[in-house]
Amino acid sequence: MNVEVEAEAEAEAWFTQRGWLAHGFQREVWAAMATGHSGLLHATTGSGKTHAVSFGAIARGPAVGGRGAPPLGVLWLTPMRALAADTLKAVSAPIAELRPQWTAGLRTGDTTSAERARQDKRWPTVLVTTPESLSLMMTREAARAELQGVHTVVVDEWHELIGSKRGVQVQLALARLKRWNPGVVIWGLSATLGNLSEAMQTLVGHDRGALVQGRIDKRLVIDTLLPDNPGRFTWGGHLGAQMQPAVVREIDAATGTTLVFTNVRSQAEIWYQLLLEARPDWAGQIALHHGSLDKAVREWVEAGLKAGTLKAVVATSSLDLGVDFLPVERVLQIGSAKGVARLLQRAGRSGHAPGRASRVTIVPTNTLEIIEAAAARQAAMAGRVEQRHSPDKPRDVLVQHLVTVALGGGFTADDMYTELLGAHAYRHLTRAEFDWALAFVERGGESLHAYPEYHRVALVEGLYKVPDPGIARRHKLQVGTIVGDTAMKVAWQSGGTLGTIEESFISRLSPGDCFVFAGR
Repeated sequence: MNVEVEAEAEAEAWFTQRGWLAHGFQREVWAAMATGHSGLLHATTGSGKTHAVSFGAIARGPAVGGRGAPPLGVLWLTPMRALAADTLKAVSAPIAELRPQWTAGLRTGDTTSAERARQDKRWPTVLVTTPESLSLMMTREAARAELQGVHTVVVDEWHELIGSKRGVQVQLALARLKRWNPGVVIWGLSATLGNLSEAMQTLVGHDRGALVQGRIDKRLVIDTLLPDNPGRFTWGGHLGAQMQPAVVREIDAATGTTLVFTNVRSQAEIWYQLLLEARPDWAGQIALHHGSLDKAVREWVEAGLKAGTLKAVVATSSLDLGVDFLPVERVLQIGSAKGVARLLQRAGRSGHAPGRASRVTIVPTNTLEIIEAAAARQAAMAGRVEQRHSPDKPRDVLVQHLVTVALGGGFTADDMYTELLGAHAYRHLTRAEFDWALAFVERGGESLHAYPEYHRVALVEGLYKVPDPGIARRHKLQVGTIVGDTAMKVAWQSGGTLGTIEESFISRLSPGDCFVFAGR
């Protein structure tokens, strides 16, 4: 039995035990991965993309690892912490049965220091992590020894990353992994992309990958919640408080959980208060979720969603992506979703399973958004999804990556330049542009050469490295491409943390001012 047939047979047997039938696109992915092909899987939300690539990854690794678990072999990159825990659970299920010697773990900003210390001694066989955490792994002196055994990389929700500098950060990390292990297989997962061939090429670095599309019939319902009195509806504003009675009626009528999406945290906080104001009896049955809340609060909300014990959850993009909440019946979008792809993504949070319909109801916050809702519905039903393109040669990401690699064992100029050309965003990087970036990290370029803190790398025995421990420490604390304010903890004087809030917001407050946070 050849590798391809053996891999498919193992997966089919696992599916059969559960009374499931594998989709054609899943078999297509298993076959492609078994023969060492990278690619992109584009399929409907909730159709089984995770099982398609996870079984392919399992088949590519060793069944046993000699003494103990096999070393790190599978990296699963996810753009969001809320998605990471759910992904680990989904991936761990078949591993426990098919590869009992394997271990699986999580590495994100939420990972405890005790767990980090355990991982520093020995990485799990399968690691679910974020782009930032992978970059931090590459700053370790032993990065090559720890990561050159990685045989499979899965990049989840590629549509969320491709158009941002975080996506460029992923491209650079993959170029490094490919240099250490030319046989590494890379697969991206997506549900809402308009330029599939370009997206695949951006991820794998060439156009020879396998593009697999899962054509699963899934009913999609997009409708608009109209105001009770359209003639007196506001022409401006973005809060939509006038729609409070209508939204409350929709939530009350639903037999399952309703997700109420907003676009910003402040709007989520206000709508949570609006719902409680209208229905005080819902206290404890409705919840709030956004990325600034404390980890324990977020986990409590996510557990309630999965168990179906919550009537409604008001959320921002923190729950946008492929977290599996089967009890969610309805999705309400307060205001414009700001794009067809995002609207479809949020619709997919309901009916998140094969055969179930997905429904999203747009709640306009002003009269013009009623028109925008109709246009968004028309575009979504016609399959006109926005194209997303990678940023071209962003120098700030390049400069940061050079320091990262200098920390992770060092580099020579020629080898580094060749490696960078393997990342799609830098495929047209000229040697002059590379030399400029190298000069900047070495001596601050022409403008900052007088400042020692900009002398980040230096030639040490033929390799560019970071000789200053202080610069190394500061770089590790700042790895990433998300630019934001310094965050400060919000805590009770009696103890207990609610979450974090931007310093710029706090600076505008005066003693005695009150604000709403974490629904309080």
